[in-house]
Amino acid sequence: MKNQKTRQIQIGTLSIGGRQPVMLQSMAATKTTDIAATVETCNRLAAAGAGLVRVAVDTVKDAETLVTIRKQCQANLSVDLQENYRLAELIAPHVDKIRYNPGHLHHAEPDIPWQKKVERLVEIALTHDCALRIGVNGGSLDPQSDDAVDSALTHAAFMDSLGFERFCVSIKASDPATVVSANRRFAAQRPDVPLHLGVTEAGMPPEGILKSRAALEPLLADGIGATIRVSLTVPNERKQEEIEAGRTILQNVATGQILSHWQPGGVNIVSCPSCARVENDRFVALAERVREATRSLGGDKTLTIAVMGCRVNGPGETDHADFGLWCGPNAVNLKRGTTVLGAFSYDDVIERLLRAISEAKTSS
Repeated sequence: MKNQKTRQIQIGTLSIGGRQPVMLQSMAATKTTDIAATVETCNRLAAAGAGLVRVAVDTVKDAETLVTIRKQCQANLSVDLQENYRLAELIAPHVDKIRYNPGHLHHAEPDIPWQKKVERLVEIALTHDCALRIGVNGGSLDPQSDDAVDSALTHAAFMDSLGFERFCVSIKASDPATVVSANRRFAAQRPDVPLHLGVTEAGMPPEGILKSRAALEPLLADGIGATIRVSLTVPNERKQEEIEAGRTILQNVATGQILSHWQPGGVNIVSCPSCARVENDRFVALAERVREATRSLGGDKTLTIAVMGCRVNGPGETDHADFGLWCGPNAVNLKRGTTVLGAFSYDDVIERLLRAISEAKTSS
């Protein structure tokens, strides 16, 4: 792999960027309030080789558990703010990095300019010795910008204006070619900023690994990328498979075995990695059932089906698929494109999905 040209930033006990090795990351899929399970997962992932482990925090109660998790956890910890930037003050004393999504900054206190919110995040990060990640996702873009790279560049420039350098950027999408193009564009304009690479909603193995290889290996071979996460739809007890897949990607790049193109078959399943935000524990099994039920479908044109575990990214990410399922606590919301077809039980939704696909083929 080529040497990184970015600046080096500290995240807990490790650094990324500069001449540091590419860091592997993963995420716990436990409920954060289940402290014992979350600590066990974080420590297991750290032992498997994760330099950083992310946990989900959506509520004050989630944030309060970090006090105990931090004391018992050997991993460097990261947290996503998702839709509530105001939790940062509670979270920062107990983690090593905080990630915010420019597209989510507008959800809480929409009358406050995003610049004021980022100023507050930087102030908190400086006070509590935290790094920040500007994390842009294709399915949840800033309403003021429909271009992921422009959004990332705007926020990076604002960090510069505040004199804050301890940040990295991620620009993710579910399509590997989009990930490659976007990160190359950003790196060309901001070669100083460390990049966190990943394919969002890569899906289940082995397809999810192939998608991640097609996105990450070409970028890493070009010296782009300081840290990676392979986001796989697997149950919590198998989360170390993300680390194993990431290690394989790094080995492939080191030996020149680069997968530079990935072409989906008749059906492309886009599914998010399971995490604490999943509304129902049946999510992973549902994604597997969708794959099996639709395996023989498709045709000349690839059929894209998105299976999402919660409300945070579910509605937006499914808009880009031919058909989308996003999970609630007791029912699954079924969509055709941006049109909601209804909410169906976990037992009935597969049959209703197949009927909707059949109806769409008949009407086309």
